[in-house]
Amino acid sequence: MPSPDDRRSGPRRLGPTEDERLFSVPQPAERKSAMLSSDPWRVLRIMGEFVEGFDTLAGVRSGVTFFGSARTRQDDPHYAAATETARLFAEAGFAVITGGGPGIMEAANRGAQLGNGPSIGLNIELPFEQGTNAYVDTAMHFRYFFVRKTMFVKYSMGFVVFPGGYGTLDELFEALTLIQTGKIKHFPLVLFGTAYWKGLLDWLRGTVAAAHNIGSADLDIFHLTDDPRDAVEVVTHARERLEASRAKPGTGGRSVRGLP
Repeated sequence: MPSPDDRRSGPRRLGPTEDERLFSVPQPAERKSAMLSSDPWRVLRIMGEFVEGFDTLAGVRSGVTFFGSARTRQDDPHYAAATETARLFAEAGFAVITGGGPGIMEAANRGAQLGNGPSIGLNIELPFEQGTNAYVDTAMHFRYFFVRKTMFVKYSMGFVVFPGGYGTLDELFEALTLIQTGKIKHFPLVLFGTAYWKGLLDWLRGTVAAAHNIGSADLDIFHLTDDPRDAVEVVTHARERLEASRAKPGTGGRSVRGLP
């Protein structure tokens, strides 16, 4: 996903973002008037952003979200791998969802178009200018990260995470937490790029799990691969399991992923 860490060189600085305004604390003399005049109205803006997202994406049934660095160049092997992986997903009947920016996001949206599938970009307002790539068919622009994150999870059946920076790691660990705590089920998390992720996984096993801060089963949440077809197979099998679970008597047609 795009982040200030992932931005391309030479961006143009914009004004304060809505997230920055939301988290700022008014000065004592301004606090009462600022809180009364700004925050309640901001709640309505946040609610409106949720409504717009739900309305725009309501038709997405089989979505898969790609995360990765906005800095990845077109001559990078991971760019080509993301394009091919997204193309295969599109051909398998999935909608491809990204953060809408350059790099891995552009590669995935490009692959979705090559596979004649829905290509969706959920962009975010950043302190540094971030444009929507040319391969997005359905584009949305969010002010708030937490609203945008909700859309990624709600309308995806799995995540494919390519090499990236802080923003990518943020999405990765949020997904791991949601899966670990049972907030979402039947939700595959694919890490693409074994060499890139090896150091992180070694640390999780050798340090975090060894200190008993996570269980051994928590290391089985993600799937590591370098093969686009393997990534598609993992998510496709999860889709089949989810559909079978929904078809069981007593589910009442409700999602078993913990989402409405």
